[in-house]
Amino acid sequence: MKKRVSLLLSASVLALGLGWGAEIAPALADDPADAAHAARSTARPAPQPIERTSSGTVTVGGKTIAYQAVAGTLLVHPRSWDDSEDTVHQETPGSETHAIDGNADATASMFYVAYFRKDARPETRPITFVYNGGPGSSSVWLHMGAFGPRRVMTNDDTHTPASPYRLIDNPQSLLDVTDLVFIDAPGTGFGRINGKDKEKLFWGVDADGQAFTRFISGFLAKYGRYNSPKYLFGESYGTLRSAVVVNDLQNQENIDFNGVILLSQILSYDNSVDEPALNPGMDEPFVLALPTYAATAWYHHKLPQQPAELKPFLAEVEHFASTDYLLALQQGAALPATDRDRIVGRLHDYTGLPTDYIRRANLRIDGGEFSKTLQADSDITTGRLDTRFSGPSLDPLSEEAGYDPQSTSISSAYVSLFNDYTRKILGYGDGLTYRAEIDIPHWDFHHAADGPDSTPSDGPANVMPDLAQALKTNPTLKIMLNAGYFDLATPYYEGIYEMQHLPIPARLQRNIEFQQYQSGHMVYANIPSLTRLHDNIADFIRRTDNHAEPTTP
Repeated sequence: MKKRVSLLLSASVLALGLGWGAEIAPALADDPADAAHAARSTARPAPQPIERTSSGTVTVGGKTIAYQAVAGTLLVHPRSWDDSEDTVHQETPGSETHAIDGNADATASMFYVAYFRKDARPETRPITFVYNGGPGSSSVWLHMGAFGPRRVMTNDDTHTPASPYRLIDNPQSLLDVTDLVFIDAPGTGFGRINGKDKEKLFWGVDADGQAFTRFISGFLAKYGRYNSPKYLFGESYGTLRSAVVVNDLQNQENIDFNGVILLSQILSYDNSVDEPALNPGMDEPFVLALPTYAATAWYHHKLPQQPAELKPFLAEVEHFASTDYLLALQQGAALPATDRDRIVGRLHDYTGLPTDYIRRANLRIDGGEFSKTLQADSDITTGRLDTRFSGPSLDPLSEEAGYDPQSTSISSAYVSLFNDYTRKILGYGDGLTYRAEIDIPHWDFHHAADGPDSTPSDGPANVMPDLAQALKTNPTLKIMLNAGYFDLATPYYEGIYEMQHLPIPARLQRNIEFQQYQSGHMVYANIPSLTRLHDNIADFIRRTDNHAEPTTP
């Protein structure tokens, strides 16, 4: 059991702060200790609570849903902050009295947009906390592309033309089954981090997990949602975050969750196919990425023999990857020449890559090399986040892809329309800059799997133990993994492998379910896949919200 840490659930953590106010004049004091305390207080600007409330409607499944939207920021302190010692109380206009720690300077003002269905009972209405990954990404992608009441329209697998872009009512919004809270990571969106050592205290696997844990705990207190059915929804790095956060919430804060919904999962960076050559002897990434290579070659008609259906073809590739291919890689230089030739031929059949290239790569092609090589005969680079996308190669002579065609194809539409939407519809953000993504060159990937007071590991982050502990300490917790066949950033077979290797009793594997889609990393960028994604998640929530309808006497 992780060591419990105190969390301020009074109005101090719940204060909504957009910016940072003027310094507070120090009080005169005869006692040197009081003077020092006052001096420390002047060094910390006071949070300014600002939030905006609006109303709207959206039609999902033929039914009109009226909702209230709240856009604002919630003040979060780092884990080391303790309101029980050395605090000073201040009055902030528009909020209750709250405590500010005189020692802990670092503070995160985390931006969020919450949607509450108006005709629902909060005590039985599910609530889902939604975020993207990065690290360093806001939640604009899931907000505007998947589940918010308004959605961006983009092209399916080609570059979306420049503005004007289209914003439509979203018939796939999840407001039919759950209230939604879209959370921007510290330093992104309209949120900011402030104070001494702020990057160290908020930008890292464990620091970020604690920030989200404190945000969610504070949100539940502010809006009185402790007894609601509760879910986490994370995408990409957000899946790694979810494993940390659900474990911390359950085992530090005594807040059990009903479910964790994962999209485009990565729990262990040892399994990443981005740069596996930096970890020689670790061949698993090549095995787990092969089915995605095959799906991509199938989509672009690069296979020597084109199968009619994708799913049976992928089942065949998965079997080969986990048997003959894995055994061949494990033999390394001891692999006999005849066996090497046979594996080269099978890889050619499944990826469409030239046999000479596969042989020179020593049977091991990483994600960037595959993206650059698959359509190199046409000077075309294949996408990474979504391999259905293609674009002109930046450098025809480079070994790897130099950019991601999907990202450049849709990002402008998402960011442009969100900036319009938040100001014109939500009434928030005038005069402010929305940071959809920020560059974090020194993210701390060290992770203390045994709790925040244990020694972090020196290797790549692996949060599989966290999710396993969350399942073992709450055996009613349900997990749903969603993935796109054409995702090369977090290959779908990698997610399956990680889930099937969690250190949990065999019976708890029944708590995990899998869904795949003919889309990429952002599954929702393809409208048929978004429709299936909505339906699958809605069904998952209805089955796990533990709410029994009242019976008629």
